[in-house]
Amino acid sequence: MAGWKEIKIYDTTLRDGTQGEGLSLSVDDKIKIARRLDEMGFHYIEGGWPGSNPKDMEFFCRMKDYPLENSRLAAFGCTRHPESGVQQDAHLQAILESEVKTAAIFGKSWDFQVTQALNTTLEENLAMISETLSYLKEKGLEVIYDAEHFYDGYKHNPEYALKTLETAAAAGADLLCLCDTNGGSLPDEVYQVTGEVCRRFPRMAVGIHAHNDAELAVANSLMAVKAGAVQVQGTINGYGERCGNANLCSVIPNLMLKMGYRCLTDEKLAQLTELSRYVSELANLIPNSHQPFVGNSAFAHKGGVHVSALLKNPETYEPIDPAAVGNTRRVLVSELSGLSNILCKIEELGLDVDVSRTNEQTRKVLSEIKELENQGYQFEGAEASFELLIRKAFNTYREPFTLETLRVIMEMKEDGKVYSEAVIKMRVGDRVVHTAAEGNGPVNALDNALRKALENFYPEIRSMTLSDYRVRVLDGDRGTGALVRVLIETSDHHDTWGTVGVSTNIIEASWNALVDSMIYGLLKQKPRN
Repeated sequence: MAGWKEIKIYDTTLRDGTQGEGLSLSVDDKIKIARRLDEMGFHYIEGGWPGSNPKDMEFFCRMKDYPLENSRLAAFGCTRHPESGVQQDAHLQAILESEVKTAAIFGKSWDFQVTQALNTTLEENLAMISETLSYLKEKGLEVIYDAEHFYDGYKHNPEYALKTLETAAAAGADLLCLCDTNGGSLPDEVYQVTGEVCRRFPRMAVGIHAHNDAELAVANSLMAVKAGAVQVQGTINGYGERCGNANLCSVIPNLMLKMGYRCLTDEKLAQLTELSRYVSELANLIPNSHQPFVGNSAFAHKGGVHVSALLKNPETYEPIDPAAVGNTRRVLVSELSGLSNILCKIEELGLDVDVSRTNEQTRKVLSEIKELENQGYQFEGAEASFELLIRKAFNTYREPFTLETLRVIMEMKEDGKVYSEAVIKMRVGDRVVHTAAEGNGPVNALDNALRKALENFYPEIRSMTLSDYRVRVLDGDRGTGALVRVLIETSDHHDTWGTVGVSTNIIEASWNALVDSMIYGLLKQKPRN
């Protein structure tokens, strides 16, 4: 039965993934990711192409100090060069020097590529495949043959494409991996061709290596498995050259939760979201919030009708349980919200307020949110401001400070430098504080003055840092009089929270967002009398 069939997962994030634009990993990064993939139970980890660059060779050398417990470390390479011997091929010798037990060797399966890219004959290409694989098998390696451009080659010259596979199989290949290198094949084509290969080579294991140029890498990988493939190659988060590779963070849950195959244990599948974010962090890339299964928005619900149904049964608007992949459900609050959103969000935040569908104050809050969003507020990325709005509406906290006056001074001097100062007068309890601070701009001066005024009363503020500041012009056709939205992200040693301010005056919008960030940060601390 398909439900008991295991599909081997072959990760090539450390090799093919690093070919993606804007992605670079140090040797230390690659080692950390390899060890994390091993902990997850991935069957194969392709570490790189030894001999092609010093970094990959260093990686394989250092990995000898980190023996893998669950995964096989694979080295990537190509068939020998035309008109040269395998023993003289530097890349093949580098694979042997890496001391891996598995090699993935790619060869040409499209006659067009043989004559145009390799500039050799079809017969010589077959000899290159045969001699390279035979040589590595004689050295005791497991050999995966990556049939580069196979689907395109099959469409143009099926006889020759299949001949390359026959040659690889005869030379001892342990698996024939069919590559959609240009990423342009359609799912029905992949299903048909993969099925034909599986029938032609009933004793051979077949795999799939799909690229995402037509946004079909995941679909093509699933169709190949359905046609008989037993290995899927891909990368975490779909990283890779051009448009990327098959995204294993989508392939794995689809195979396990939708198609009934085994890839990882259920326990490890529940760590998939954490893995996705871990790799993006090491790659210094912003996680894709809308990525299926593991994205922050994958189980985020905004429409009131949706949330109302979710409260009755999550299956109404969720294809799987978010916990199965280690993700969480999020309810968003916006102008599209209904009462269900408000009730669910209050419950999610754990606020001790008396709310219900019949509570008039709850309806007033919903109406206020819709009006604020119409004015330009956005609470999706400012949940701290939303919580403060709820607390104010239900009188569940006391303002820790209040502003009496605020003045911002900007002066440009002859040398072109801009001088900014903020002067604040505010009340904290029964005391009035009057202070000033400079900054490299008006918002920075505001932030400095606010902190200076409050730190003696609330030393916790010293641990709060502004980690992101974004300004969005909402109605640019009004020129310098346009409405702007300021979103601020603040962090302490434990959490991160977002606040929002909206005004035609960027200073006022920034001040409102800054104040919310400080108040929320204080609320997270031990309550004060």
